[in-house]
Amino acid sequence: MSARKSILVLDDSPLVLGIVRDALQNEGFDVVVASDLRAFERHVATATPDLILIDVNMPEAFGDDVGAVLKGARKLTVPIWLFSNMDDKTLEARSRDAGLDGFISKRAGVNVLVQRVQGILGARAVS
Repeated sequence: MSARKSILVLDDSPLVLGIVRDALQNEGFDVVVASDLRAFERHVATATPDLILIDVNMPEAFGDDVGAVLKGARKLTVPIWLFSNMDDKTLEARSRDAGLDGFISKRAGVNVLVQRVQGILGARAVS
């Protein structure tokens, strides 16, 4: 039996974190949320998730910069995707320029988020 896939989500909105966590947990994923860089850093230091979703507009730093550091300086191989309300062209450029794996628009809604995560991680989560 396969292990449940884990996802780490960084976003400064408690509402977004709650919706995303609930939607992905309902599909069988293990989800850890962080609302600031300190909490996010603790999670990254203690566990390796199967996927990281990062909001771009954070109070402490831009999410694409955080992702670039994780991929570049820290050599993290986990898929890192931007997750933001920005338009798709901007998200695509920021993701590419930071060397990240892709982006998911918050504008597309929670059902699209779940579908994209399932596609990224290769299938439905294990219950």
